[in-house]
Formats: sequence, C-alpha cells, structure tokens
Amino acid sequence: MKFVKWFSELGKEDVGIAGGKGANLGELTTAHIPVPQGFVVLASAYFEYLDYNKLRPHIHQILSGTDILDPHQLNVASQKIQKLMQQAEIPDDVSREIFTAYQELNQKYSKSGSDLSVAVRSSATAEDLPEASFAGQQESYLNITGDANVILKVKECWLSLFGARSIFYRQQQKFDHFKVGIAVPVQKMVQSEVSGVMFTVDPISKNKDTVIIEGAFGLGDYIVQGVVTPDHYEVSKSDKKILVKQINKQEVMEIRSLHGVKEIKVAPKLQSKQKLSDAKILELAEIGKKIHHHYFFPQDIEWAYADDELYITQARPITTLDDKSKDDQAVNGATTSLGTPILKGAPASPGTVSGPVRIVPDVKKLDKVKPGDIMVTDMTTPDFVPAMKRAAGIITNRGGLTSHAAIVSRELGVTCVVGTTTATKVLKDGMVVTINGNTGEIFKGGAPRSSVKVAAPLKPASEEKHYKTATKVYVNLAETELANDISKHYVDGVGLLRAEFMIAGIGTHPKKLIADGKEKVFIEKLARDIGIFAKAFMPRPVIYRATDFKTNEYRALKGGDKYEPEESNPMLGFRGAYRYIKSPEVFNLELEAIKIVRNKHGLKNLHLMIPFVSTVNEMLEVKKLVAASGLYRSAQFKLYMMCEIPANVILLDDFIDVGIDGISIGSNDLTMLILGIDRDNAEVAPNFDERNPAVLWALEKIIKTCAKRGIACGICGQAPSEYPELVEKLVNWGITSISVNPDAIARTREIVHHCEENLITKK
Repeated sequence: MKFVKWFSELGKEDVGIAGGKGANLGELTTAHIPVPQGFVVLASAYFEYLDYNKLRPHIHQILSGTDILDPHQLNVASQKIQKLMQQAEIPDDVSREIFTAYQELNQKYSKSGSDLSVAVRSSATAEDLPEASFAGQQESYLNITGDANVILKVKECWLSLFGARSIFYRQQQKFDHFKVGIAVPVQKMVQSEVSGVMFTVDPISKNKDTVIIEGAFGLGDYIVQGVVTPDHYEVSKSDKKILVKQINKQEVMEIRSLHGVKEIKVAPKLQSKQKLSDAKILELAEIGKKIHHHYFFPQDIEWAYADDELYITQARPITTLDDKSKDDQAVNGATTSLGTPILKGAPASPGTVSGPVRIVPDVKKLDKVKPGDIMVTDMTTPDFVPAMKRAAGIITNRGGLTSHAAIVSRELGVTCVVGTTTATKVLKDGMVVTINGNTGEIFKGGAPRSSVKVAAPLKPASEEKHYKTATKVYVNLAETELANDISKHYVDGVGLLRAEFMIAGIGTHPKKLIADGKEKVFIEKLARDIGIFAKAFMPRPVIYRATDFKTNEYRALKGGDKYEPEESNPMLGFRGAYRYIKSPEVFNLELEAIKIVRNKHGLKNLHLMIPFVSTVNEMLEVKKLVAASGLYRSAQFKLYMMCEIPANVILLDDFIDVGIDGISIGSNDLTMLILGIDRDNAEVAPNFDERNPAVLWALEKIIKTCAKRGIACGICGQAPSEYPELVEKLVNWGITSISVNPDAIARTREIVHHCEENLITKK
C-alpha cells in the first residue's frame, strides 16, 4: 500500500514518513517488545489530501494575514483553516487503504465479531528540520470503532495540525507550515485495568540506575492530563529491587465507553490500593531496561496492563536530561532559612526560585501570569504552555512526575512542583513563595537571591560588571538559537563549539547522505549553522570541535544502524581522531563546511579542534587530512587538540612536537579515564571528582608544559563551572583560557579577576 504501513514494516529511521510515534511503534514491534498491533497512515496521505483539495495556497493566504502574537487573530485563523480542511474530501485511494488496513486488523484481533476498538493518535513529522518536540500539540482519540469512524478521526488528527497552539509553535520555531506533516498510527485498543508512564532513568536526580514507574487505574490519559495523582514506584536496575512505593488515593478513572471514553468513580475498596503488583512492577522495569538497551538512550515509555499482560503503547527518548550536574545540597540549602514548608508535592523540575503567586483557575486567565511569577493552577494542558514559558515557577494541585506540567516544565527549564492537592486553596494571589523543585517543598517568603540556585535565564549583558582579566573567559555552545544572545555578553569567544548538536539537527547519518549523493546537504547545513556562531562572535575566536559522536549516538541518526557497529563500551570505542583516519570521507565534509564559512563568508575567526586523540601518530595523520583539504595552520587559522586521555598528559611534549597551536583540557573524560570511574554509573558516580589529587596533578602538568612550550592551554570541561576553588588553581598554574557554560560566564570572570589580583599582590 502507498499510504499505509503496518508497524512491522517500520523502524526508527522512518520518522520522516511515520512521525516519531509511528516510527517507534514499528521499531518496538520488530524488537519483540509487547506492543498492541496496528498500522500507520503515513504523512504522504496527509500531503496527498492537501494537494488533492488544493489547500496549501488558501492556508498560506490565511496565515500570511495573521498576527500570531494576537491570540484573537490566531484563534480566528485556526478556526478558518480547520473549517476549510473539514469541508475538503479525503482522496478515494487514501480512504480505500485505511478501510482495507482496518478491516484486516479487525479480522485478526476482533474476538466477538463486532468492530475492533482502536486508538487513533497523531504523530507529527518534521523531516529535514531541526530537532523539534510536537508533544501535546495534536489530537489523539481512544476507543474508536468502525471503519467510518476511524477515517473521521484520521481526518481530525490532520486538522489538529492547524490548532492555534500548533500554528504558534511552528511560527515561533520558524518552521515551514508545509514541511511539517502528520502521520496517524491506528492501534488495537487495550482496555487498561492499570496504565501509566515509565522513565528508564530518574529525570529529576539523573540517577541512571533507577527506573521510575507511575501508574493509575484506567486509561493513561488522566495521568498525563494531571487529573489523577498516580502511584509512584522506583526500581533499582542493578539490584532488581523496588526501592520506593508511594501509593496515592485515586477516586476517579477514565475507561472506554460505547463511543470513546468516559469518567467513572473508582470503587471505594480500591481507591487506596496499590495499582500494580510487585511482580508486575519488576517485570515492567525489565521491559523498560530492554527498550533502553535497544535504543542506547534513556526512554519515556507509556504502558498498559490488561488481562494479566503488560503492553507498551509508546516510547520516545527523554529530551530533558542534560550533562549538567546540580549541586543539590546548595539548592536545598537555599530554603533552610525559610522554616517549615507550607505545602509539599512531588518534585517535578529541579531548582529553587522565589516569586509572587498567580492563581490561574483556567486557560482564560493565562494573561495574569507575568515574567517572574509563580503560576499556581489545578493542572496544566498544552494550552498553558505560553504562560508556563513566562513563569519563574509552577505549582499544581494534581499530577505526578509524568504529568503534562512536569514534562513541559523540565523541557522549559522551569522549576516545578506537582500534586500538592491544595495549592490553589492554600496559596493566595500576590503571596511571595519559594519553590524547591528538588524536594517538592513550598515555603512562605522569598529566599535570599544569593542562595537561590536555579537554571535561570542569563542577566542582560548590560547588567554584567566588566571585570578585566588576562585569562580569557570563553563559552561552551552548541545551539544556534543561543549564538546571538550569548555573543552580547562579556565573553572572549567560543572555546568549545560542539558539532554533535548541529549534526543531530541534520538528522541523517553522513554516510547515508554520501551514499544517497546528498553530501552538499550535509555541508551546506553544517556550514550554515557554524556560520551563525562565527558571525555572531566576529572577530572573537570560535573553536569548532570536530564530531565526537560515539557509535551508539551515531546509530540514532537516520540510517545509522547500517553504518555503525554495536559496541559494548562506546566511550572507549570508534570515536574521535581514529574515526577521521578510518572514515576520512565524513571528516572531509566537516572540513568543507569550515572552508565555506572561512573562505566564502570571510569569517576568519573560525578555528578547528580535534577530539579524543589516542596516539601521536593519530594527530599526525589528522593533520595530513586537514592540510589536504586546503586548510593550513597560520596566524588566522589555529589547530587545537583536546587533552582528555592520560596518554595526552604523559606524552604531551611529543604531541606538541607534531605541530599544534594549543590544547583544551576535556576535564570530564580526563577525570573518568584517570580515576577509572564512569560518571554515568550510579554505583560509582559519587567518587567522580575533578578535584581528586591525581587529576589535579595532571592538570598542573598540562598547563605548565604548555606554558613552557609557548602554546595556548585552555579547559572546556564541566569542572570550572562547578568549582570556584579549581578556577583559582588553574589561574595560578598559568592557564590561558577557561571555557564555561553560558550561565557561568559572569561569575567565572569575577573569580578569575580576583585570582589574578591576588597573584599580582603576592608578587
């Protein structure tokens, strides 16, 4: 069939035609995960529907005359477009394929002879666009029976692509409305006795040994919507033991009805019972581990339990994890002076923040929320997102770790506490409160500004104090949308421009693009993104670190499984300089992109850094590749090497002899490899510390060797952002630059300034 594919015919590389949801259902099916069977109405069916009815010019005309920042105009435009689409006909060949697939599914799984109940879900596609999350923007429909109703709901999913919040999101992200398509998975409905969500790592503490499971009676929508507060279970992967069981009372649940779903009361004797047995909790955790292992990435998984069987209905990567470790003690300490908490809920998004309360009873009152306010509401829906972006913190009555409020808050980096039960009654408009998103506690009054530790937006550049320093203070960057804003701050350049985020944005494995004859696509998109940084910081230096993807990360790109081996330990595998030597055709694409930025656009502030160089000969061979491409070391083009392997420290003089302009210490990998500690392994991570005497010895040796040899020496790991006392040591040893995360620019420069003053005083 042209417009429909069965789950068994799809894999993770099919996001462009089946959307993330559809592609993952296919991938899970072929991986022998227990998935209720079904098919996907491909995005091509949606585009055929647009073209058949000549809808594109009409939609474009409506949107071109709309100010999407005006809520009234936006809603009117959305209604006009959806009415236009509602009146349009679905092409016969599309309808025929959907009918045929539904009938086949019906014959195979309907035991009673009546029409099979299915779930009809939206699955947005954004092929060739940057990574984007369309979660919660399109509609899904449960318990749909009969071929005519399935067709109707497929069309409703298409219409939802032009809901007001979907239009707003695409416009804000500068996405072409007609490059975003929509596929529709149609899946055998599971009448869940219990359902819920599972994270294969703890999204709050980042503990990779913990599986988080939340479950409630009935269908799972009520958990995501925050209507009920689910049971919360935590399971240790290594010990296969249940660590935490938090049983929450549930008074209502959502179940199937004759035409869709309905709410009913939970029987009084069941309301306070554990939703899932211990045996099923452990079985579900094992399924989660299997899915995590299959994808190599932490997963956010939806599950259902019926007739003593567990089913997986959806899996997606967790997009809210980052490598930035938080000093939880400092965060929690920020609230100790405020006394006893007046409310407690579930910690949903970490950080500590203070501000005035704004009670939001419903979506009509979102305008009340101003920047810096604490938004307090019963529960959130996707319509709340614009206000959630403005809020400094969020508190809800209902919901758990996987409710809409929790997931979106983590995505936005907004401190959040959910499931307080009574926040809208206890808190009053205008009252100043402090939220601790790490503990779930809410305090009356504001914490001292100096003690609050939260991932807040940077202060405006105009408010920064310009401390002069001899040591350069650089910034680590990866996302193009931050380039212009960060460049306005008092920073000396980009010490680490990561390639991986830009290549992930391209989305396709470079070898697949080469095989498809689309090398130019890769080169042009990479050059465009690199150019954004170089232009924003001109004439300050921008040091581009060539790709340091590991094989498991490369496999996640479209077509990656065809070109990447499966390694037991990717961190010590096929990566860095050795990869460039073995696969020079990919490295050459990066070099071509650099040449375009430097030569065609005249941005001579762009330089190159080589990561993970194991041997002196590897550095020599990579230099040959760089020179062969037409890039030569000069006063205008510097070649740097990452120093992140013990061999780099031991043989540093030999590496310098090869001919490099400087090195940058990658303190994360260097610490792991010196101490033999995997910082991502929860069992040993507490012992990971860049301040260990062995690591400090290596740092001092590197810096003093570089100073003796007259080359630049910087550091671009996490350590300087976390430990001011380490910055002092680095400056005293003679480091020439320190590159930190954007939020640490101002405080790092201040620390460096005072360290340099102390040095002068001592002399």
